[in-house]
Amino acid sequence: MRFVLLGDGESPHLLKWARALAPQVELWVASSRGFAAGFDGVVDPSRVFALNTKPDVAGGNVAVLRTLPRLAAWLRDVRPDWINAHYLTSHGTLAWAAMRWFGVPGRLVASAWGSDILVAPQRSRAVSLLTRRVLAASALCTSDSRHMSERMVELGAGEVMTFPFGVDAMPPLPDPARKEPMLFFSNRALEPVYAPDRVLALFASVAARWPDARLAMANEGSLRAALVERMAQLGIGARVQWLGRLEASTQADWYARARWFVSLPQSDSVSVSVLEAMAQGCIPILSDLPANRELVRDGENGLIVRDGLAIDALEGLALRADAIAIENRAFIADHALFPPAIARFVDRLHALGGRG
Repeated sequence: MRFVLLGDGESPHLLKWARALAPQVELWVASSRGFAAGFDGVVDPSRVFALNTKPDVAGGNVAVLRTLPRLAAWLRDVRPDWINAHYLTSHGTLAWAAMRWFGVPGRLVASAWGSDILVAPQRSRAVSLLTRRVLAASALCTSDSRHMSERMVELGAGEVMTFPFGVDAMPPLPDPARKEPMLFFSNRALEPVYAPDRVLALFASVAARWPDARLAMANEGSLRAALVERMAQLGIGARVQWLGRLEASTQADWYARARWFVSLPQSDSVSVSVLEAMAQGCIPILSDLPANRELVRDGENGLIVRDGLAIDALEGLALRADAIAIENRAFIADHALFPPAIARFVDRLHALGGRG
């Protein structure tokens, strides 16, 4: 099966898909930007194509659309059986246009990542129309939450496979002695959609009750300077550690040490960070979103934060922390391993057939 991944080759998420697919298909990859170093050992250099654009995360990426003729020419040479576009409003549109206007062969798979379905189509009628066209043209779609799958069907998708963008393998059972009961960890990007200001506000309320509580904030983003200023205003500067971007092994060590994992985005599907944290025995503290409620039963294996944090509920979870860690790890092992999900995905592509 000749299979093209089309997305952002500098994203670790696309690299994760490539690693899972490479043993099972003849894999080719096209990137709207460049490629992360990890692709070197996954895909033959003769099978990668970089458009080398610099997309704006806020949208309006006309420069990306201008690459369409170059991309279409490369795809015609590849002659794929399947083109799997990741993030519908950009790469999905490119794939759909290449097939419709430039005669690129193959069939389309649309893989939604979250905001391309849950946020972008609500921004404008034009984006909604493009999203609907990509979904309607796709022989198969993938989603990482039931909530997002339902929204995709509402927008015109046909068949949707739902599986979490899960962990590659279960990490070793964390040593309970290494877990720091008062350590909170957050690693979402420091961008408005992930609401890191809410993480600081939540931790400030925890710090007022728990004098020994500490917060480790990983990742980078446009809000970094404002967050440092906000931290000082809240009087928690001495108890917050800024870690920047972390290598996978370093991040895994923070998961293994932290008792609590905090993720409070305004919009999200099932987050791989949350899954990784649960696999490492962290207790998740999450915003009140449908996808988060697919993972957490409020007050039982984690907390769903609505108007404010119930410190009493936090203390109740702390008393059962070791049992919750075991329960959450079992859930990930049963429902959120990525390689078995990709194997089912490839089986479905074989069943659907090759070129249309």
